[in-house]
Amino acid sequence: QAQLSESGGGLVQAGDSLSLSCTASGRAFSIYAMGWFRQAPGKVREFVTAMWWSGGEIVYADSVKGRFTFSRDKAKKTVYLQMNNLKPEDTAIYFCALDTNNWNGKFNLPLRSRYDAWGRGTQVTVSS
Repeated sequence: QAQLSESGGGLVQAGDSLSLSCTASGRAFSIYAMGWFRQAPGKVREFVTAMWWSGGEIVYADSVKGRFTFSRDKAKKTVYLQMNNLKPEDTAIYFCALDTNNWNGKFNLPLRSRYDAWGRGTQVTVSS
């Protein structure tokens, strides 16, 4: 079973940048997709970005497009989320997600239910 370990996060001011990383580890698992979701207080967990692992296709939520960049180190099974021009509305707990089952193929990357492993989350707070 795969485990996810996140790092990064913190408190920044609006307009600043922040970087998150997430490494997948464990025994005998395949990576079909990895992504980031976030959950603000009192709100549902929402999609931020995700990547189809084999082809490298990336999808972004409209709210972060042009500001966030998702990348990976395939050999290290590590993904990164570079967040630029942060806004107070980006304040949330950010969760790394992993799909090891490939039930959806490269489609439906924003679908939360396709991910079967989750990190514990890391807090990002953006002050105005």
